[in-house]
Amino acid sequence: AVYGARAMNITKKIYLYFPKSEIEKPIVYRLVKDFNLIINIFRAKVTPEEEGYLSLDVTGEAEDIERAFAYLSTLELVMHAGNKGLHWDENRCIHCGACVVHCPTGALAFSNDKTRAIQFSEDLCVECHACIGACPYGACTASF
Repeated sequence: AVYGARAMNITKKIYLYFPKSEIEKPIVYRLVKDFNLIINIFRAKVTPEEEGYLSLDVTGEAEDIERAFAYLSTLELVMHAGNKGLHWDENRCIHCGACVVHCPTGALAFSNDKTRAIQFSEDLCVECHACIGACPYGACTASF
């Protein structure tokens, strides 16, 4: 390794489900403080005495993210990689385009001018849920 060289930061999207037993734990604080991660919360529902959900990006060095994921695996929570809070069902989509004009990031977009088929790019999705109300066929749904 070159002296002074910095490791490359990466970003991972994760979705966490917290049972009632884990709600009061400072999990996000620990991810920031103990593992040097930058946290961007897209959507959250955490209520005392109930279950909770978090959809977030974690950014940091790969080694720190691996250590943080190892820590998360010791807790009584369910963790999924990717945007598990928003689902796009290609089988329900009729490619009408109603969602496209409401998607601020282009996560839902036409594939090309000829077919006008809708494509969903999970990496671009920030889970704003604008597509849910816009889709008359229920192709876009949310876990919470």
